[in-house]
Amino acid sequence: MDSRQLRYFVAVYEHRNLSRAADQTGVAQSALSHHIANLEAEFATSLFDRKPRGMEPTAAAERLYEHARIILRAMAAAERDVMQGGNEISGEVSIGMANSAVKAIGVSLMQTVLSKYPNLKLSLTESLSGATLLHLMTSEVDLALVYNPPSDKDLVAEPVLEEQMFCVGTPEVIGTSRAPLTFEEFAKLPTILLRQGISSRALLDDPVLLKRLEANAILHLNSISGTIGALLAGLGCAVATKLFVRDQLRAGHLVAREVIEPKLTRTLYLCRLRSRPSTYVMEEMKRLMLSLIAEQVRSGTWEAATLI
Repeated sequence: MDSRQLRYFVAVYEHRNLSRAADQTGVAQSALSHHIANLEAEFATSLFDRKPRGMEPTAAAERLYEHARIILRAMAAAERDVMQGGNEISGEVSIGMANSAVKAIGVSLMQTVLSKYPNLKLSLTESLSGATLLHLMTSEVDLALVYNPPSDKDLVAEPVLEEQMFCVGTPEVIGTSRAPLTFEEFAKLPTILLRQGISSRALLDDPVLLKRLEANAILHLNSISGTIGALLAGLGCAVATKLFVRDQLRAGHLVAREVIEPKLTRTLYLCRLRSRPSTYVMEEMKRLMLSLIAEQVRSGTWEAATLI
């Protein structure tokens, strides 16, 4: 098995048709069919079911495709990194961000890449923090800004900033007072939380306090728009940063009360896979993101304490 065979396999897999795959790769159908047959012989398993209207991937092909996609992407990144030699930032880079990070630096990142690095193709993925981490672990993104990632030997995680969390909701739910709430008072309110697991651990640094909230939560959601909709409807309150509900706070639809005894915080990390060497492009994007984050914190747009 070599990279050429993998490219041909990926083309057939994605097009589900030898003719269209041949047009894309510039290779004769017979040659493509020969390479696929060689792969099947090497793996001693069928990769496609040949049907009158195309090629249907088998379960083995589904598994091979995930590996092939990662391998080919890594090889392309290595080639670009060596050829450009640090003289020009070009090629492709994929970055995953939690929702709050996109709100804070997403537009600035895109503007800077378009103006300063015209030969760089940026792919930006926004998701809940837990999903962002999964995108990184499956090599769908090169770098990720993630809250409270788990300790993992395959992960290089650098703490970037620490945010204070607040009790957020309508005045009818959390009261009209702007005085702080103790954690015990907050824990008694009807709470809406992210779904338990990787997503929920992104909410708080303290897992013990998080478990207390999870035990009493009235709803577990895995949706940003769903959470904000539930808050606006007065279904309950949530633990969140002011940045998360910035627009709703400005409009006066929601209010935020500080939680004390203890204060609630969460930490943002810049993560990459240990198995993937850092490239010139990744180093430049890391530098750019850290610079934009520091700028947003200094200006007060992002209420947080930098750790870099």
